[in-house]
Amino acid sequence: MKKITQSTVKEALAGESQAHLRYKFYALKARQENLPNVARLFEAASFSEQIHALNHLNVLEGEGGTADNLGKAHDGENFEIEEMYPAYIAVAREQGEKRAATYHQFALAAEKVHAALYARAKQAVGRGQDLELTALHICSVCGFTLEGEAPDRCPVCGASSDRFVKF
Repeated sequence: MKKITQSTVKEALAGESQAHLRYKFYALKARQENLPNVARLFEAASFSEQIHALNHLNVLEGEGGTADNLGKAHDGENFEIEEMYPAYIAVAREQGEKRAATYHQFALAAEKVHAALYARAKQAVGRGQDLELTALHICSVCGFTLEGEAPDRCPVCGASSDRFVKF
């Protein structure tokens, strides 16, 4: 792919991805304000933006297999663990932005689990097998991810077990 086209597709992917999540957030707010039709509008637009983002990602990534995708996912998580979030946390602390630092720490804790899970999955796929995986629970407050049963309290943010979503 030519460099200018690649750059524009990457920008479009970023914009569509952000719009997808932003509209999901707006839908939650509309539901909280008892505006179900506005919420549905935002949900529909979010889905449309997700399709756009997936199309752009398909153009950029091409036809990768699961083993390749797990490698990319693992590398991305390790970048976030080793470089991105430690730098973001340091900047937020230096600037006295406690909430930003806390949310970055929440994400960092989850990314460490994700990296380990992706590494296990890549090994399994490399052996020609699926990943052996019990229930996954995600804390809906901080995003912490764990395999197995949800704890009474999130080990990262302290949220109660009823705040975990099972996958």
